Amino acid sequence: MNIFEALRISHVTQRTLADQLIQTQGDSPERASLFTELKRELSAHACAEERFFYVPLIAHDMTQEPSRHGIAEHHQMDKLIEELDATDFSSPGWLVTAKALHHKIYHHLEDEEQSVFQLAGKVLSESEKLSLAKDYEGEFVSQRVKG
Repeated sequence: MNIFEALRISHVTQRTLADQLIQTQGDSPERASLFTELKRELSAHACAEERFFYVPLIAHDMTQEPSRHGIAEHHQMDKLIEELDATDFSSPGWLVTAKALHHKIYHHLEDEEQSVFQLAGKVLSESEKLSLAKDYEGEFVSQRVKG
């Protein structure tokens, strides 16, 4: 498995959880559970992705700016999660912010899959793509356990 395939596995999970989350209502156990799971997934993914995808790409002129942009988007998602954490699940504003997070997740993943992956494919060697996948997966699993 290469780094792109490894990242896509989490991307599918993120989309699924984000879709399910915005279908929940009020202060429900389902909303709490899905939000906790999405936070854990996003946190583990961002940590591992920054370390074993974006940081190696920053070294290349062609992928430096897209990598910095991706990291900035992770921080934007973190801010939305902090806002959700500080808002009561039953507040109408909670769903508004959750939908903003949903939109940001979809935008970020589409940027990566449609643009960054193609550029990264040009600057990373085949062996780098494989070793980064192993490193990413190890870090992702480690972060999920901590999460």
